[in-house]
Amino acid sequence: MEIEQLLRPDSVIAHLRATSKKQALQDLAKRAAEITGLHERAIFDVLLERERLGSTGVGNGIAIPHGKIAGLDRLYGLFARADQAIDFDAIDEQPVDLIFLLLAPEGAGADHLKALARVSRLLRDRVTCEKLRGSDSADALYALLTHSAASHAA
Repeated sequence: MEIEQLLRPDSVIAHLRATSKKQALQDLAKRAAEITGLHERAIFDVLLERERLGSTGVGNGIAIPHGKIAGLDRLYGLFARADQAIDFDAIDEQPVDLIFLLLAPEGAGADHLKALARVSRLLRDRVTCEKLRGSDSADALYALLTHSAASHAA
């Protein structure tokens, strides 16, 4: 599972202006609805339900909210760089400014896990994250995410 299979240029948000975790998830659900054709509320509910199980803030300023939802034909990813770091209840208690949303069809067991692992590997790379934090255009972020993913594929 490659990042190019999850992300499209229009699924990258360079300036997420949310000031809370809930608002960030709402904004991401809205963009995901535009891309997937599903209802914004259904996406938001799935994300919120997953957060109730435990925060998807994985540390180092990164969150990977995700969920499975009926009606999807494939995996979808969205990436957002927040203008200001957001309290996301992350495991290291640090605020989050890089968010990679992953949505999967209900039946996507192994594919969902492979995609989560791929995104996690990409965002564990400190150099990649520094470059993402230093970019402020969606095109530049998309290029970094897809180029970095290709160079780190192993």
